[in-house]
Amino acid sequence: MRILYCHPLKENTARDCVAFVDVELNEDVRLYGLRLVRQPDGAHLIYAPQCGQRRAATFSTPMAKQLTELAVEALGAVGNDQR
Repeated sequence: MRILYCHPLKENTARDCVAFVDVELNEDVRLYGLRLVRQPDGAHLIYAPQCGQRRAATFSTPMAKQLTELAVEALGAVGNDQR
């Protein structure tokens, strides 16, 4: 599992999408446009893209945690590259 691309966004409020990420789950499956959202307590959560009013996918708690950790790490790396 790895992050293919991380596109940071400008934050406006306590609960904002801070980046969109593309993820390769394995050599057979890639997901595009996952949202990394900063929560009011400062923690981050990852969400699958929407199809209309519904999410296109959901993740188990362990997978969501791993994806979130990878996305936060990628966001930090992108932030360091822009300095």
